[in-house]
Amino acid sequence: MATDALTIWGRANSGNVMKVLWLCEELSIPFSRVDAGGTFGVTKEARYLAMNPNSTVPTIEEADGFTLWESNSILRYLASTRHGGAALYPNDPRERAKVDQWLDWILGVLNPNVTLLFWALVRLPKEQRDEKAFAKAHAESIRLWHIAEEQLEGREYLCGAFSIADIGIGALVHRWHNLPLERPDLPRLAAYYERLRQHPGFRQHLDVPLS
Repeated sequence: MATDALTIWGRANSGNVMKVLWLCEELSIPFSRVDAGGTFGVTKEARYLAMNPNSTVPTIEEADGFTLWESNSILRYLASTRHGGAALYPNDPRERAKVDQWLDWILGVLNPNVTLLFWALVRLPKEQRDEKAFAKAHAESIRLWHIAEEQLEGREYLCGAFSIADIGIGALVHRWHNLPLERPDLPRLAAYYERLRQHPGFRQHLDVPLS
């Protein structure tokens, strides 16, 4: 069983770090956070690379020296090892597989498109924007959000009950609704966003200005 002490390496404005911070709030997991990545550097240092050779954030570190990278793997691990986690990551194989399905879709399919839009509109100078790539990512994001809209028919959350799949998509939903771009009318997705915003962990770590 994991020890109680947990260190989260990663800057607070990273979408992938945000999801780990939110889960810690949901499960009352005590943690300390170390700024890393972006302007903070650190991720190229030997000590960090020994934990995470990808030089990305987040990375978690347990008191006994156990380390783990990849944000959705961290969500699964914490939900599997901390009290109350089974409510967010079911033990039933089929229910768990559905959560995993959405986590994989979020990270592998939705995230690259929304993140491209986010970087183009928030983090890069306009003259560095690849307009063709931007238009493609915008169109694909709209298509993908329609999939989420259909999934939310008759459901409050992606898998019915609140799960780590919802934590995994939270930062992307927030960015989508706050980026200065055209969005189709997706009422179920908009209502879902408002439900996510009611969670204290979302309010504290995700419901912040885009940066």
